[in-house]
Amino acid sequence: MNIKPLADRVLVKPVEAEQKTASGIIIPDSAKEKPLKAKVLAVGKGTKDEEMLVKADDLVLYGKYAGTELEWEGEKLLIMRQSDILAII
Repeated sequence: MNIKPLADRVLVKPVEAEQKTASGIIIPDSAKEKPLKAKVLAVGKGTKDEEMLVKADDLVLYGKYAGTELEWEGEKLLIMRQSDILAII
């Protein structure tokens, strides 16, 4: 990955939303919600006030409107502050 986040920022790749429900019903694209789960690709070094708790390859949950969307080499990615991440799963 050529993108290196600065300070307390984290680069993540959203995990695709489920295509089917548990009972097997296929969900159309228009009814899917924005995914709130992502895989961490890269992290910054942190700041003197904030230690980085997440690391590459962690699976995280983030807020619905968190981060800035960007497209890099055909992939849709998000870059956000570590404070926008709600949990590591």
